[in-house]
Amino acid sequence: MNITGIITAIVIGAIIGALGRLLLPGRQPIGVLMTVIVGIVAALIGTAVAQQVGVATTNGIDWIELVFQIGLAVIGVVIVAAFRRRHDRGHRRYER
Repeated sequence: MNITGIITAIVIGAIIGALGRLLLPGRQPIGVLMTVIVGIVAALIGTAVAQQVGVATTNGIDWIELVFQIGLAVIGVVIVAAFRRRHDRGHRRYER
């Protein structure tokens, strides 16, 4: 992968992660970097899943693939936020 591909993955990951986060109600206790990482992973897995179920690749925007990616980003943000809440709660218990 060249530098252009890496930068593109980061930008697309940031957008996918932000969209996934926006679809969830309330605040999520994760930072911007983790949102981008979740978005990148969701974009990669979403593309693979879309190809496995037979979604055709087009020259324009692949809307069905995008739905897979955003859905996986929502799931990823929920998992990371739940882990973060549990981790933070455990540290507060031992600080007292």
